[in-house]
Amino acid sequence: MVDGIDPARWRKSSYSDSGGACVETAILSDRRVAVRHSKRPGGAILLYTPTNWDAFLKGARAGEFDIG
Repeated sequence: MVDGIDPARWRKSSYSDSGGACVETAILSDRRVAVRHSKRPGGAILLYTPTNWDAFLKGARAGEFDIG
């Protein structure tokens, strides 16, 4: 577990489907963003700086990661 992550702070994407292909995010006290698989809450956690997270969100909104 990463220090500073309160389990109540995890949020699941509003775009999550019922099939379990979901991610959850948590904003840490130092403003980093933690990301994990919702079906594996005890598993790996990816950490992003605010700058990296903002760049990811901007790219996702622009369709940069769309398949097909």
